[in-house]
Amino acid sequence: MSKREAFLEAACKENVEDFLRYIQLHNDKTDPFDVEEVVQEMPRGQKSDLWGRLMSLLQDVLQELPPDRWQQNQEEAMEDESAAHPKHVMAVVDGVTLVATVSLGVLQEGDTYSELLKITHRLHGILVSLLAIDTPLLQHIHTLCEAWWKKGLQKKEEFGRTALILSLQKSFALKKPGTEIQRVWSLHDVLVSVDYKSEDNKQIVDLLIRCFQCPNYIKNDDGKRFLVFLFSWHIDFIWVIHGTIKNQLRFYNKTMNAHITEIYYRAWKKACGEFLDKIESSCIQDFMQCAIFLHRSSPVHSKVRQIVSYYHARKGCHSVDKMLFTLYRPILWKALSAPNFEVRANATLLFTDAFPIHNPEQSNEEMEANIQIQLDTAMGLLDDPHPAVRSNASLGVCKILCKCWELLPPAIVTDFLKKLLELAADSSSPDVRCSVFKCLPMVLDNSLSHPLLEKLLPTLKYSLHDNSEKVRTAFLDMLLKVKAVRAAKFWDVCSMEHLLARLASDSPSVSKRVVNLLFKSFFPVNESEKEWCSRCITLIQMNPMAARKFYQYAHQHTAPTNIIKLMLAIRRILNSFIQMDCDVTALHDSNKENSLTEPAKLVKDKSVVASLLEILVILWKSVQKAVQQNEEAQKYMFAKFGNVMARYFQSFEDERATVPLVHLASFMPPAAIPTFSCGVLSRLRRMDSGAVPTQYGQLLDCLCSWGQVADVLELITDWLSQPLNSQGEKAAGRKVRIQETVEAKPDLALVYLEYLFSHTVTREKLLALSRTPLKQLHTVLGNWKSVLHAHLSSTAGPKTPGVRTALRAFEFFGRLGAHLQFSSSEGRDYLLSLEHAAAWVSDRVLPFLVKRSGDDSQSPETPPPPPLAAQITESFLTVCRDIVLVGLGDDSFKGHILHLCSLALLSEAGYLCVPAVLQILKAVANSCVPEESSQDQEDPAMAILAVVANVFQKIIELLARRLKKEPEEGKQLCLSAVSGLTDFLQVAQTWDRAPLTGVFSTVFAVIIVENKNLLQKATHREEVSAPESAEDMPPLSSILLSVILKSASITRSFLAEVCSSLESEAISGLTELAAVLNVLAVVERSVQSKSGLKSAAVLIQQQIHRHAVTSADGSEIQRVIYESSVTTLNQILHL
Repeated sequence: MSKREAFLEAACKENVEDFLRYIQLHNDKTDPFDVEEVVQEMPRGQKSDLWGRLMSLLQDVLQELPPDRWQQNQEEAMEDESAAHPKHVMAVVDGVTLVATVSLGVLQEGDTYSELLKITHRLHGILVSLLAIDTPLLQHIHTLCEAWWKKGLQKKEEFGRTALILSLQKSFALKKPGTEIQRVWSLHDVLVSVDYKSEDNKQIVDLLIRCFQCPNYIKNDDGKRFLVFLFSWHIDFIWVIHGTIKNQLRFYNKTMNAHITEIYYRAWKKACGEFLDKIESSCIQDFMQCAIFLHRSSPVHSKVRQIVSYYHARKGCHSVDKMLFTLYRPILWKALSAPNFEVRANATLLFTDAFPIHNPEQSNEEMEANIQIQLDTAMGLLDDPHPAVRSNASLGVCKILCKCWELLPPAIVTDFLKKLLELAADSSSPDVRCSVFKCLPMVLDNSLSHPLLEKLLPTLKYSLHDNSEKVRTAFLDMLLKVKAVRAAKFWDVCSMEHLLARLASDSPSVSKRVVNLLFKSFFPVNESEKEWCSRCITLIQMNPMAARKFYQYAHQHTAPTNIIKLMLAIRRILNSFIQMDCDVTALHDSNKENSLTEPAKLVKDKSVVASLLEILVILWKSVQKAVQQNEEAQKYMFAKFGNVMARYFQSFEDERATVPLVHLASFMPPAAIPTFSCGVLSRLRRMDSGAVPTQYGQLLDCLCSWGQVADVLELITDWLSQPLNSQGEKAAGRKVRIQETVEAKPDLALVYLEYLFSHTVTREKLLALSRTPLKQLHTVLGNWKSVLHAHLSSTAGPKTPGVRTALRAFEFFGRLGAHLQFSSSEGRDYLLSLEHAAAWVSDRVLPFLVKRSGDDSQSPETPPPPPLAAQITESFLTVCRDIVLVGLGDDSFKGHILHLCSLALLSEAGYLCVPAVLQILKAVANSCVPEESSQDQEDPAMAILAVVANVFQKIIELLARRLKKEPEEGKQLCLSAVSGLTDFLQVAQTWDRAPLTGVFSTVFAVIIVENKNLLQKATHREEVSAPESAEDMPPLSSILLSVILKSASITRSFLAEVCSSLESEAISGLTELAAVLNVLAVVERSVQSKSGLKSAAVLIQQQIHRHAVTSADGSEIQRVIYESSVTTLNQILHL
């Protein structure tokens, strides 16, 4: 029996195992059996018999186990071995699919394939019923349907549609769908037979829309072809596509937007007839309108501009020019004269970008007339009343001049340039001036413009001194462009003196551009080092400050090697000044324009020498990191400069030269400059107490850079200990090594300590020391509390240090403790020392916090200084506030500080500490983070916040009492507390739960009580009228309301408290309601948010009418209060 006959015999249910074996042999690449060869060798009759037998086999196995039961029968088959196993059924179906597919491949014209059609139709049914499941079997059926459609046989539309749907779904699901997208494109003609408007095809329409939302389609070449084709599928589908893309535009980056633009362009190029009209009117013209009418701030505007600009860039093509002319004609010219400036500005950009907009089918005369009208329009836009339009017109005109210079008449070009130069001096808008200078470089790109611009640009020279930094920056960018394209000599446009003056005084942004412009003039890297020095000295003589700025940024334009060479060349010049006969003796006069002045003359000019030393420091700083990475270069620099530093200090003794010399010394190790380094500490010891930072700062920097900060710390500790020793206290620790007998200077010690703390580098060096000397200093600073107490108790003797020194020492005690606590890895020893200090303040300082008796000698215009106790308390609270702000304070520390605040407020003159206490409350409230949804009072954070609210209530009560006893002094106190109140309420309003919500209850209560008392004392109608502003309220209410109304968020929280109090009916009396209305009237007139105002007014409206009868029967003043309240209420509610 031949293979054909054996295979034909196996295609039945009885021989199904043989059939599966043949299929397995076909799939085995090592076996020669090939189903395609067998089927191809069969005559037509045998093929028909084979297809018939396969159809019967297929029906039998599917009748035994339908496809919808394949999944659920998996478990049943494992339990019941007699049941048909889904795997067996799927294997048979897969075999039939294979035979059908190869049969389709060998099908010849004239063959009868009705049985094959039945098989394919039955398999197609399986595919449709199991579309959501991805198995190899379904993929094979999918391939069969695709091949059937490509073969063009009967029922191809049905099979092709299903194949396309499945390919679309798979292309969305796969991570790398390139192959499947290619498959979709190969099936795109299926859509020709798909009815867009039919409800049956809604699924495929949705899938096609989804293609435009899928980046894989937009970026893939075959995907683009498919999307372009969809524009020609159905004319109504074009608008759906366009709407889908517009909705996605805001999420696209520039690259994706470029792909979308290309798809639109290709669809437009391929379209014709009504499809072309639809694309132009519904898509391209819609983008044009969006580019005109959208706000510049819209996230879509830039994307739309990019799409429209794509068409502008393809001008010159007959079809593009005609399309732009046709589509712009009904919208662009109206937009250029629209009342809205933003529309005019957007239209200006489009108009100038697309210039010239012309119809290529017009005659030359008509075209020239049209272009002349457009040129007149562009000139008119330069005179637009709004600066945004003038700015865009400047950009557009420069683009026109750049690309059309040789095509425009010279008179028009000159008129445009003169108008641009006028706008460069537009005093009404820096944006317009900036726009001109940003856009002129575009004109410079056209070399034909250089001769004319060379004559016109010098008129702009004073723009270098424009009062707007962005204009100066744009002007310099233009000069850089002039230099780059060699359109003119930049110093002819703007003189060197002006450039150097601006370099000396301007911001880094401007200065860097000036350096870029002048770099080759003053640092010609291709010239000799002698020439570098010659140019350097010339620059110093022209403008010393500009010279320093120039070399500050010089390292950005050349290699560190050149910087070091210049430094060594300057060193040789300085050596020649002091006649040391080092490497070079003098520089000859080799350049007449930039000649080097003779050393004999320069040695008399100390300012030039000082400037050279300053430039050395600047240059060393700029390459310090690079030098540190090259050990040999660093040693060479140290050796070269180290052996001359001593002579420099001897020869250059004036103060201006000494400062950079000390700075240079700080860059080198002390061993390289022994004569100087050994005397630095002695100079610090001999310094006068009134020394300024310029005298001691660099010396301290030197010692820190040399790793000798421990010696400075020892000196400070010794000076701070000696005054205490003189009072009988024995200082601890070792003595300073210096054997000179110098009087202790505690004031200077604190100045040194302040400098070390105030600079990051010195502070890090100081805190990097071992704990022992720092602890010793901390202890010594803490001992100065005894000096403060001596002054407080009036027991200070003649040898007792001054109170100002003691107060500063106590402040540094807290600051040093904070730094040590921060750098401490564990424990809270330093926080504990601060808590002990808080206890000392409460026990030994607060008893002296009393009101000072009157002093007749004190000028009434100058308020007396606060008592010492208040100064000590305020200074300590300020340090504690900083500790809390940086997150160092734990709950225990916050509790101690809040307790101190409470005790301070209870003192006789505790009101003096109100501003400092408010800052503490703000810092503590801001640092508290209670457990989520916690209302438990045992939560430490909630307990602390309760104390904060309690202390705030004491402050409000204290302010009220002070205003009552001493009105003028109370007003001053309230004004001093405004900043603290604002900060604290800003933090309090962020909380939406107790206890900090009680803060606004306190504020509201005191305002209502104060206003209620005022109304109760009223005797005339004028006294009960609603206030116009916060200034018309009683003193404390005025201060509190002014604070509240500064912030919209605080106002909202306050109004929420008002509504809460009214809802609870805690306020019900007529006078109280009138007081609330007075407050609401002030809020209503404020410029801040009025959220909650109407709600509060409605709540009052529900209550106030209860008092109408009572007021009618009551006193006259009560009736007046009621009528005034109703009037105010109606104004608020706009009734």
